[in-house]
Amino acid sequence: MASESIALEGLRVSLDKLVYHKDPINLPSAQPHAFIYFITITNLSDRTVHLLGRKWLIVNVDGTKLVIEGDKIVGETPTLEPGDNFSYNSYHVTNMNAVVHGSYHGVDQFDQKVHVNVPKFDLSIPEQDPPDASLS
Repeated sequence: MASESIALEGLRVSLDKLVYHKDPINLPSAQPHAFIYFITITNLSDRTVHLLGRKWLIVNVDGTKLVIEGDKIVGETPTLEPGDNFSYNSYHVTNMNAVVHGSYHGVDQFDQKVHVNVPKFDLSIPEQDPPDASLS
């Protein structure tokens, strides 16, 4: 029987920064709005954690949903000792406002499946479409 994943107490995710960028020349015309997000995953637990993948749910303002799930986190499978953190940035392109949330999953040093939830955050396209403005 496969073990069930637990939300490991002390494993934390923070959205450090969210930047809006509009680039109608280099982005697809159907999705000219980019949101660049900076994330830190911190291990404040008492055990080593090996992160293996992620699952994101993007709920668009029109009700459509996009699930992004896969192995690795920006091409990496970081191992976090107690007190360590892993920071990275990535992006999402869109043509409408959305709400994002998800989780990272992996295993601890005892091979227990663990996960940590990503706090919800909004992708809100500014009404005046500045060329590059920070939303945080």
